[in-house]
Amino acid sequence: MKQFLGLLVVILFLACKNDNTNKTQNEAIATEKTLTANDIINQSIEVSGGDNFKRSSLKFEFRDTYYQALRKNHEFLLVRLTVEDNDSIFDMLSNVGYERYNNETFVKLEDSIAKKYEASVNSVHYFSVLPYGLNDAAVNKTLLGSEQIKSKNYYKIKVTFNEAGGGEDFDDVFVYWINKETFKADYLAYSYKEESGLGMRFREAYNERYINSLRFVDYNNFKSEDQSIPVEKLGKAFEANQLELLSKIELDNVEVQLVND
Repeated sequence: MKQFLGLLVVILFLACKNDNTNKTQNEAIATEKTLTANDIINQSIEVSGGDNFKRSSLKFEFRDTYYQALRKNHEFLLVRLTVEDNDSIFDMLSNVGYERYNNETFVKLEDSIAKKYEASVNSVHYFSVLPYGLNDAAVNKTLLGSEQIKSKNYYKIKVTFNEAGGGEDFDDVFVYWINKETFKADYLAYSYKEESGLGMRFREAYNERYINSLRFVDYNNFKSEDQSIPVEKLGKAFEANQLELLSKIELDNVEVQLVND
């Protein structure tokens, strides 16, 4: 009789344990299902600095070129300073538009050339503060599901842009891998049009640091020789060592000041 009661206790204990385990798993699944692409990106922006991006003055160097960004609410000024001989070339992009100055003299450019300079300035500033910017009106986000990279679990989010407000490269396609535990963007990939066809890049974030509450990372920048691989599959290609390290994207001498509202 004692043996029977002991066995009954064990059975009941295991049953309760399995029930709790299943309940926990079901709750986790239910929680995950309620998260949309917008929810995930919002949390990713929040852990990276949140609203402080909207009131920040940033300075940094990238490949021996000086950059500065001033953001205050919905206004912004993005600057690139290039020194050529004794001249200082200022490329300035703001809510008003793009302008170039040689020292203090305004430089009149053809529209096609101005658009190229504008896109190159915007690109560096865009990548420097990711995932901030992914809630702009022209951005479309789609949750592609989950994926593992290097034994870590990620939300996989595809980002496209509307032609209106999406800039010159509105037809670029991005994919972000957002860590399910930290909600940080550890990897990203993107495809873009070039003269020879479709170009693709995959970036691995490293050297994370927080400067005055804002998160910055550098990237290992990879390319694929196989253009038949869809941009959404570059994460698996990276894990399988099928990508080639092309360059490093490093921001130097980063300074941050928060601007009062």
